[in-house]
Amino acid sequence: MKKIVIDENIPFLRGLLEPWFEVVYADRIDAALVRDAEALLIRTRTRCDENLLTGSSVKFIGTATIGFDHIDTVYCHAHGIQIATAAGCNARAVMQYIASALVHLSRKQGWRPEEKTLGVIGLGHVGSLVAQLGRACGFRVIGCDPPEMRRNPALGYLPLNELLEQADIVSCHVPLNRAGIDKTLEMADRRFFGRMKPGAVFINTSRGEIVEDRALQEAIRNKRLSDVVLDVWNNEPCIDPQLAAMTTFGTLHIAGYTVQGKANGSSLVVRALARKYDLPLTRWYPDGVPVQVTDPLLSWSMLDRSIDHYCDIEQEDALLRGKYACFEKLRNHYKYREEYF
Repeated sequence: MKKIVIDENIPFLRGLLEPWFEVVYADRIDAALVRDAEALLIRTRTRCDENLLTGSSVKFIGTATIGFDHIDTVYCHAHGIQIATAAGCNARAVMQYIASALVHLSRKQGWRPEEKTLGVIGLGHVGSLVAQLGRACGFRVIGCDPPEMRRNPALGYLPLNELLEQADIVSCHVPLNRAGIDKTLEMADRRFFGRMKPGAVFINTSRGEIVEDRALQEAIRNKRLSDVVLDVWNNEPCIDPQLAAMTTFGTLHIAGYTVQGKANGSSLVVRALARKYDLPLTRWYPDGVPVQVTDPLLSWSMLDRSIDHYCDIEQEDALLRGKYACFEKLRNHYKYREEYF
């Protein structure tokens, strides 16, 4: 029987694959554990590169996450290892987290959406939903997505500098690209924050590594930014406590942590595994979990009245505030939210 190693913090999988695999659940996945494994189901905490995979029998890696920068795709392709991701699985969850941030910022600062320009950097699964949310609520929405703009100039997206100069609120939804024409590593640096409108808001729910922490701290100290919302951090789980304390809202990398988002992530990797190994699970979805709701977006007034029942960013912030050394423990014991639109 082939061996599969599963990150024990991926929900809904216990008991599912045992009829076809020798299943090992682990909190920490290392080279010794995967040496005789056929497949891995992982989260972002497992770095899949030659240090982990050299000499192993791994043929399939499924990550129950939208990002895959923790996987050395060049190494995997060179060694015949198939990669499956859960792209888009938690897009609506992140969008609703952003909705909560916007509502709470409007209460704090005393504005209405029609008075503000929302700049969305990265118009993929998440960013496109955030842009849709913004337009439905009355924001002027502008976007920046260089790869998409090269493919389709008619989209009308702006160059980054123009977006930063116009946006009152900048929300980042980009992948982590460490090199190349679309490099995003430390994209938000001193020049980035210097281009932003004085008093603007910065929100990052994509990857911590797109931010240069010192530059962000400088922008906060100099009051270049009025408010900062961070759900992702450099060096997770050992995040910078000084930066975390300076945020308006700082959370546990849980923007995408809804029941539906997690169910989708688990479902997508299981279905990909089933296709590779001809298992009767190609349409599997966890029993008892409601599917994602895709009703029309709420109006701003309805959103203001309802969002805190499902995602209250002040409460999310309180889970982490002052407890930064406990980041990983708190995140692993986070109670998943429910999506409602």
